[in-house]
Amino acid sequence: MKAKSYLFNVALIAFLPLLILSCKKEPTAAPEVVAESLEPSEEDVIAHGEYLVGIMGCHDCHSPKKMGERGPEMIPELMLSGFPSDTQMVKFDSELIKQGFPMFYPDLTGAAGPWGLSFAGNLTPHETGIGNWTEEQFKRALTQGKSKGLENGRMLLPPMPWQGFAGLKDEDVHAIYSYLKSINPVENVVPAPVSPENM
Repeated sequence: MKAKSYLFNVALIAFLPLLILSCKKEPTAAPEVVAESLEPSEEDVIAHGEYLVGIMGCHDCHSPKKMGERGPEMIPELMLSGFPSDTQMVKFDSELIKQGFPMFYPDLTGAAGPWGLSFAGNLTPHETGIGNWTEEQFKRALTQGKSKGLENGRMLLPPMPWQGFAGLKDEDVHAIYSYLKSINPVENVVPAPVSPENM
């Protein structure tokens, strides 16, 4: 009996490594990870641009308004088309302006101050707006304050707060530009600024 038990133990010890090896699984390759595209869709870019235009207050000056129960209300079909060219020019004659105080047209699309009289531009994709602008021109206007985005152009006049947009990321500028290019084009030739002596 002892001999049988001894032989069994010897056989078990001899075959144990083979048994262990046969039970081991071959290592399997890690599943191939397919990288998903992290590029936002055009719709996402435009939606982000719309959001930025909203929170940056672009409508405050660039969208014509009418008076409603709660004050100025945006006119949807004229959204972001700037100072309406058919608006009567107001003669600002105030000692406050000479002291540095600005005054605004009722819909906020025009302003008077020590710099003269300035008008909010047409930001729609019509050729009277930014329809012919490149994205680089738009970026230059928005972040460097250059009129029409021209390198040698005059500086944008108050109340355009371009200094606050100087640090915008390129992807944000692209999103705003994409959104503005997607909106309804409105034909509206905004008048040129008026110098203080001609107000």
